[in-house]
Amino acid sequence: MSTHDLEHHPVSRMKSEDRRELILQAATDVFGQFGYYGATTDQVAKAAGVSQPYVVRMFGTKERLFLEVMDRALLFILTTFRAVLSEGRDDLGHRFGVAYVDMLKQRGLLLSLMHSFIQGGDPVIGPRAREGFLEVYAFLRDEAGFTPDEANRFLEGGMLLNTLVGLRMSEEFETSERANELLCAALPQKLDVLLELGKQQARA
Repeated sequence: MSTHDLEHHPVSRMKSEDRRELILQAATDVFGQFGYYGATTDQVAKAAGVSQPYVVRMFGTKERLFLEVMDRALLFILTTFRAVLSEGRDDLGHRFGVAYVDMLKQRGLLLSLMHSFIQGGDPVIGPRAREGFLEVYAFLRDEAGFTPDEANRFLEGGMLLNTLVGLRMSEEFETSERANELLCAALPQKLDVLLELGKQQARA
């Protein structure tokens, strides 16, 4: 559901499944900004325009909400990659990379996923995060036909992008020669997407 839809359909008049998706969108942004431990269900509720008890009633716990955000992000990534794959196998690594960078337009999606990947020691989140990461690796190997080295290089690029976003490296683009060089090398064709995200982060 788009921002335009939300402006014309107050939360109280939404269907339950639309309210659920609205909360997951808000939670993705909040977890992306503050991480699992820094975020609260109250922040999510305010971002979604609903009450905190409603969030708890729908998802139970912050942990369960975080897991659903993670699963939603992984599903979005795999669905996007499968759509790219359906258009042909030529230059897949590059096309997957372009699609991955475009996911920055989904507020908080990649950062919330990165926060899940650093929870490896958590007894509940850790196993699911590992399972999800391996699902992406299995897709690259089994469906996309990447070799182990090709899959590893692609994942390395994705983790670099996540790190640059998490560091807000775009804030140094105009003032640091090294940051400028790094960003241009990492995102030769989609740098504008990262710079726009940086402006949004600065305004948040």
